[in-house]
Formats: sequence, structure tokens, C-alpha cells
Amino acid sequence: MVPIQNLYYLLCYAWNRLPEPDALLTTEATAFHRPLELLAHVLATGTRRLLRQGLENAYSERQEDLGELRGRLLLAPSLSRDLLRRGRAVCRYDELGPATPFNRLLLGTLLHLGAVRRLPAPLRHDIRILRRRFPATVEPTPLSLSALRMVRRQRRSGLEAFLLNVVELIHRSALPEATATGRARFRDFRRDERLMAQLFEAFVRNFYRLEQHRFRVRSETIAWQAAADSAADLALLPAMITDTTLEAPDRKIILDTKYYAAALRPRYDQQKLISPHLYQLYAYLQNQPVAPGQALEGILLYPAAAQAVDLRYTLGGHPVRIVTIDLAQPWPAIAADLLGLVE
Repeated sequence: MVPIQNLYYLLCYAWNRLPEPDALLTTEATAFHRPLELLAHVLATGTRRLLRQGLENAYSERQEDLGELRGRLLLAPSLSRDLLRRGRAVCRYDELGPATPFNRLLLGTLLHLGAVRRLPAPLRHDIRILRRRFPATVEPTPLSLSALRMVRRQRRSGLEAFLLNVVELIHRSALPEATATGRARFRDFRRDERLMAQLFEAFVRNFYRLEQHRFRVRSETIAWQAAADSAADLALLPAMITDTTLEAPDRKIILDTKYYAAALRPRYDQQKLISPHLYQLYAYLQNQPVAPGQALEGILLYPAAAQAVDLRYTLGGHPVRIVTIDLAQPWPAIAADLLGLVE
């Protein structure tokens, strides 16, 4: 599994945001024992920065009984409570303020984390202090899938988008207690292979997008070099979408990431490459048109868990490399190894 100290780098690049220098200093100086501690620390650090910048304001709907008319008069509740005789009325109006869905969800997540006893006491204390810095008009929204989806629809950017990703990962790491007391226990999300595969793929693609300038970096859809009797038959072919394509005028690299425990599997008392992975990359290379003078090559990249591998072949006339990267080594070595792959 990825060491907790390296998770911050992986998450930052996966979410397309360079690590913040001040957050790096505190993250590298702190010994985290569980991923939840790292997530809570990152959320607290980012929230503190957000509060210094000033929370975003937006119009939100409010309803209350007032001594003067404001917005829309709600006659039915005003009459049922006999407010009009006392010179009051129930009004519904829009008010500009920090009570946005994002700010409310952020506060609700901090409230949730402050009650998690597995977090270190100093961290829970910092979180409680942060909660008190929110304006009184911001009421917490409980952390839930529906609340996350509503805020996701608003398409946040910058620091807010990063913090929303942290909030979502905290939610995905939480499991309900069997006693149904309302408390939550947390699992180590590094054991979720599907989630980690998504993070690993995004981490590698965005690292190259941010840290080098020779190649254009993207995920690419490759069309089959195929013919059929009808367009409907062609439409049945599965889509070929690369994890990462790096392209320069003279060189094109199709890089596929595979988050597996090992790049080799035992078969008949021998270690063999994982055939579906190799077949997939081979299909990408055989169906990929290239510009004149452009060399095409492929890379299968695995995290080095069980063993280190660095194999080179020529398949279908194209260089292919199957290689692992050690995510347990210090971050500068990880960055150097990734850049070395495309030199």
C-alpha cells in the first residue's frame, strides 16, 4: 500500500492541484498512523486557508416571521399563527451570505470529524476551533451522498474543488456502525483497489501534465482500424480509451496504468505477464495512427508491491516497456522515476 506520507502527493496530483508548500511542511513533519488522520489534517489546513481568504457568498432562500415585509409574503402560515394582528408576517426572501451548500457541507464534515475518537486529540481540538470560525448563519449539512451530489452539480474550482474531493473521500471511507448509533467507523481506503486504481491513473496523468512541458498529455479515444458491412456493426466494437497519452511531434507514448499487487502472475509454476493488460496495450498500438516522423511506443506501469519489474520488448514493430514504480520511496525519487520513464 502507498505509505501515508506519500498519499498527500498522490491525492494532490490525482485531483489536478499541485501540493501547497505550507501544507507540505506540516504534512511531512507529522507522523500519521491512519489515512483518516491525513485527510482530516489536509481538510483542516485547507479550510483554514479558505477562511483566511474569505468564504464565498451566494444567495440562499430564508423563511422567517418579520415585523416588516421582505421578499414574498406567505399568507397561509401568517394567518394560521395569527401573526398579522400583531403586525408580523411570515416572509420568504433571498439573502446574500456565506450559507452556501458547499460551506454548509464543509462545516458538517468538520462537525463529523470532531466526534471521531480515533483522531488524535490535538487534531480534534484544531477542528473544533475551525468550526467556531464559521459565521453563525452557516448551518452544518450532515455528510451524505445526496449532499455531495448536490454540491458536485455546482462545479467547484480551485481550493474548494480540492476540499470537496477530500470530503468525498472521507465519506467513501466511512462505514456505518453495526449498532446503528449514528457513529461511524472508517476503513483504510488504500484497500479499495478500484478507488486506488482511479487515483493512480489520475495521479500519473496529471503528474505528467503538470511537471513536464515536452509532451501534450491527455486521455485519448482510439478508433478501431476495422471495416464492417454496416455502421451499426462497427458501433458494437468496444471503446479504446487510453489512461494517458503523451504526444510530441517526434514521439508518442501510450501509457496504461494498472494498480495491481504484482506485474507478474504465477502460471504453471512460472511467472508470466498479465495477458489481458498486454493484449490491451497491443491493441492500442496496432490501431493508433501516427504522424509522419513520429515514433510510437507503449508503457505498462504498475506500482511496485510484490516485486520490481523493468522489461522491454518490441511488439508489432513498436517498443513496449513493462515497468513498476516504487510508491514507498521518498517523493523526490518517485517524481524522478516518473520523469525518467519518458526521457
